[in-house]
Amino acid sequence: MEKDKKCIAVYPGTFDPLTNGHLSLIRRGSEIFDTVIVAVADNTPKAPLFTHEERVTMAREAIGDAPDIIVEPFSGLLVDYVVRRGADVILRGLRAVSDFEYEFQLALMNRRLRREIQTVFLMTDYQWLYISSTIVKAAASHGGDVNGLVPDNVLRRLREKYDLGEVRQGTPCLAPSVGGFRVS
Repeated sequence: MEKDKKCIAVYPGTFDPLTNGHLSLIRRGSEIFDTVIVAVADNTPKAPLFTHEERVTMAREAIGDAPDIIVEPFSGLLVDYVVRRGADVILRGLRAVSDFEYEFQLALMNRRLRREIQTVFLMTDYQWLYISSTIVKAAASHGGDVNGLVPDNVLRRLREKYDLGEVRQGTPCLAPSVGGFRVS
């Protein structure tokens, strides 16, 4: 890399919602890269609880005024977005071995599409290994205490969605179980 060139990493995700595990990875990434762009994906096969605009706003609020971290929406092919932003790296987090196979496939496909873009994996901090947005939503949807797992602004929005009846109680993100088995 040229001496004066800044290294920009894009950390893409749905962030539905942003968790403290995501924040930890963003902050750690900002210690390694000159700039981290938190790219909140619009086009997702998932059915998000929060709108694209809400997810971008919550991420911006949670991150605050960090000068080396930018939060912005994106849609389309990730590698095209990375090139448009002048980035060099896709930053991804790994919680467990189960994440690795999927992330490895994505990294290889991205590399095939744009050889100049590198994917860098950071291991999640130990305290966040079991946390995912899906698990947080599942617990919150049943009135579970997710305080400390998400930033305070996200906790307020989850309560608005579930406690105040903005969406129905239940777990829309997990299939119900019957006799201890998951129904698909």
